[in-house]
Amino acid sequence: MDTIINTQLLDEITNQAKQSPRLRMNYNLHRSLDAKAQRLLNVLEPGTVIPIHRHRETDETYILLRGKLLVEYYNDDKEISDTITLDIANGDFGMHVPAGQWHRVEALESGTTIFEVKDGPYQPSSDEDILV
Repeated sequence: MDTIINTQLLDEITNQAKQSPRLRMNYNLHRSLDAKAQRLLNVLEPGTVIPIHRHRETDETYILLRGKLLVEYYNDDKEISDTITLDIANGDFGMHVPAGQWHRVEALESGTTIFEVKDGPYQPSSDEDILV
Protein backbone atom coordinates (compact mmCIF):
# COMPACT_ATOMS: atom_id res chain seq x y z
CA MET A 1 0.00 0.00 0.00
CA ASP A 2 1.15 3.53 -0.73
CA THR A 3 2.06 5.85 2.12
CA ILE A 4 -0.58 8.51 2.69
CA ILE A 5 0.96 11.68 4.08
CA ASN A 6 -1.75 13.01 6.38
CA THR A 7 -2.22 14.52 9.82
CA GLN A 8 -2.30 11.10 11.46
CA LEU A 9 1.11 10.14 10.01
CA LEU A 10 2.65 13.51 10.91
CA ASP A 11 1.28 13.23 14.46
CA GLU A 12 2.79 9.73 14.82
CA ILE A 13 6.21 10.92 13.64
CA THR A 14 5.94 14.01 15.86
CA ASN A 15 5.31 11.82 18.91
CA GLN A 16 8.40 9.77 18.01
CA ALA A 17 10.45 12.98 17.63
CA LYS A 18 9.33 14.19 21.06
CA GLN A 19 10.43 10.85 22.58
CA SER A 20 13.80 10.89 20.80
CA PRO A 21 16.87 12.27 22.63
CA ARG A 22 17.70 14.11 19.37
CA LEU A 23 14.22 15.72 19.30
CA ARG A 24 13.77 14.84 15.63
CA MET A 25 12.66 11.87 13.59
CA ASN A 26 12.93 10.90 9.93
CA TYR A 27 10.33 8.89 8.07
CA ASN A 28 12.04 7.61 4.94
CA LEU A 29 10.02 7.33 1.76
CA HIS A 30 12.94 5.81 -0.16
CA ARG A 31 13.44 2.04 0.00
CA SER A 32 17.10 2.01 1.05
CA LEU A 33 19.99 4.31 1.93
CA ASP A 34 21.47 3.39 -1.46
CA ALA A 35 18.50 4.89 -3.35
CA LYS A 36 19.39 7.49 -5.98
CA ALA A 37 16.93 9.93 -4.41
CA GLN A 38 16.64 10.39 -0.66
CA ARG A 39 13.02 11.41 0.04
CA LEU A 40 11.87 11.76 3.62
CA LEU A 41 9.63 13.45 6.10
CA ASN A 42 11.72 15.10 8.78
CA VAL A 43 9.98 16.18 11.99
CA LEU A 44 11.98 18.58 14.14
CA GLU A 45 11.13 19.77 17.63
CA PRO A 46 12.40 23.04 19.13
CA GLY A 47 15.75 22.39 20.81
CA THR A 48 17.00 19.80 18.34
CA VAL A 49 20.62 20.52 17.45
CA ILE A 50 21.60 20.33 13.81
CA PRO A 51 25.17 21.56 13.31
CA ILE A 52 26.20 23.93 10.55
CA HIS A 53 26.90 21.57 7.66
CA ARG A 54 27.01 21.23 3.88
CA HIS A 55 26.41 18.61 1.24
CA ARG A 56 29.22 18.99 -1.28
CA GLU A 57 27.79 16.67 -3.91
CA THR A 58 24.06 17.30 -3.76
CA ASP A 59 21.48 20.05 -3.57
CA GLU A 60 18.81 19.77 -0.89
CA THR A 61 15.17 20.86 -1.10
CA TYR A 62 12.80 21.49 1.80
CA ILE A 63 9.01 21.77 1.56
CA LEU A 64 7.38 22.81 4.83
CA LEU A 65 4.30 20.73 5.65
CA ARG A 66 3.57 22.28 9.05
CA GLY A 67 5.15 24.39 11.74
CA LYS A 68 7.80 27.05 11.23
CA LEU A 69 11.45 26.55 10.24
CA LEU A 70 14.43 28.88 10.47
CA VAL A 71 17.11 28.25 7.82
CA GLU A 72 20.48 29.97 8.19
CA TYR A 73 23.21 30.14 5.54
CA TYR A 74 26.83 30.61 6.63
CA ASN A 75 30.11 31.56 5.00
CA ASP A 76 33.42 29.75 5.60
CA ASP A 77 34.12 32.02 8.62
CA LYS A 78 30.97 30.78 10.42
CA GLU A 79 29.22 34.10 9.87
CA ILE A 80 25.53 34.10 8.99
CA SER A 81 25.18 35.23 5.39
CA ASP A 82 21.40 34.82 5.01
CA THR A 83 18.40 33.89 7.12
CA ILE A 84 15.11 32.52 5.82
CA THR A 85 12.03 31.68 7.87
CA LEU A 86 9.72 29.16 6.27
CA ASP A 87 6.17 29.84 7.44
CA ILE A 88 3.13 28.64 5.51
CA ALA A 89 1.05 31.48 7.00
CA ASN A 90 3.37 33.98 5.28
CA GLY A 91 3.41 32.08 1.99
CA ASP A 92 7.01 30.86 2.42
CA PHE A 93 6.75 27.08 2.36
CA GLY A 94 9.89 25.75 0.74
CA MET A 95 13.43 26.38 -0.39
CA HIS A 96 16.31 24.89 -2.32
CA VAL A 97 19.80 24.70 -0.73
CA PRO A 98 22.54 24.48 -3.39
CA ALA A 99 25.33 21.91 -3.09
CA GLY A 100 28.25 23.17 -1.02
CA GLN A 101 26.23 25.80 0.89
CA TRP A 102 26.89 25.84 4.65
CA HIS A 103 23.53 25.81 6.44
CA ARG A 104 21.58 24.79 9.50
CA VAL A 105 17.90 24.56 10.33
CA GLU A 106 16.01 25.19 13.55
CA ALA A 107 12.42 24.30 14.40
CA LEU A 108 10.53 27.32 15.71
CA GLU A 109 7.35 25.40 16.57
CA SER A 110 6.59 21.95 17.92
CA GLY A 111 5.71 19.45 15.21
CA THR A 112 7.60 21.30 12.47
CA THR A 113 7.65 18.92 9.52
CA ILE A 114 9.48 19.17 6.21
CA PHE A 115 9.50 17.00 3.14
CA GLU A 116 13.21 16.77 2.32
CA VAL A 117 14.79 15.63 -0.93
CA LYS A 118 18.44 15.20 -1.91
CA ASP A 119 20.43 12.95 -4.21
CA GLY A 120 21.46 9.53 -2.96
CA PRO A 121 22.96 7.34 -1.94
CA TYR A 122 22.97 8.52 1.67
CA GLN A 123 26.36 9.81 2.79
CA PRO A 124 26.85 10.69 6.47
CA SER A 125 28.48 14.08 6.99
CA SER A 126 32.25 13.92 7.28
CA ASP A 127 34.23 16.15 9.64
CA GLU A 128 35.07 18.35 6.62
CA ASP A 129 31.37 18.97 6.07
CA ILE A 130 30.57 20.18 9.59
CA LEU A 131 31.55 23.74 10.48
CA VAL A 132 32.74 23.89 14.09
